Amino acid sequence: MKYQKGNAEIVGLVLFVWIIAAWFTHIIVCFKTAAWGFLIAGALFFPVAWVHGTGIWFGAW
Repeated sequence: MKYQKGNAEIVGLVLFVWIIAAWFTHIIVCFKTAAWGFLIAGALFFPVAWVHGTGIWFGAW
């Protein structure tokens, strides 16, 4: 099956929104819980923030 241009754009947009939303979730939760070390870790190694933010949505943290 051949992907159309519109499908690739939608996937890219969804990925972008997920990354930004997970990052903001990580930052807000770290500020609320005063987890300064974890906040810095997420800032320096940003995939940590994505995993942490997504984990918060699904109740893992």
